[in-house]
Amino acid sequence: MPGFVEHFRDLDVYKEALAGSGEIFKLSRRWPHEEKRSLTDQIRRCSRSVCANIAEAWDKRFYPKHFASKLTDAKSEASEVQSWLDIARNDAIISPESYRHLDQLYAKIKGGLTKMIRNPDRWSIPPKR
Repeated sequence: MPGFVEHFRDLDVYKEALAGSGEIFKLSRRWPHEEKRSLTDQIRRCSRSVCANIAEAWDKRFYPKHFASKLTDAKSEASEVQSWLDIARNDAIISPESYRHLDQLYAKIKGGLTKMIRNPDRWSIPPKR
């Protein structure tokens, strides 16, 4: 069993996702205004959605399949973040250093989520008998 985790805020993967979301928000403040309704809004929303889906999954630990499904949603949102990062890099909106850092962070987040998805029973709350 993993170390005792009482709250979703105690999960490393949640902390990393929250940090990534904050970095994206700060970085995207400087992006071109014409990207406001597309790139900026989309990458902010999906980066925040990673956090929200992890939080929602945590309360579904009574049902391992539901827990894993919600974590899969979080992982999908993290992939979407990476896709928007690719677009920002290709359009020269983000520096190569920022791109590399954030892409690696979201790859790490996805790795942590994959471990949890593959072992939902390790995180589940057994029913009371």
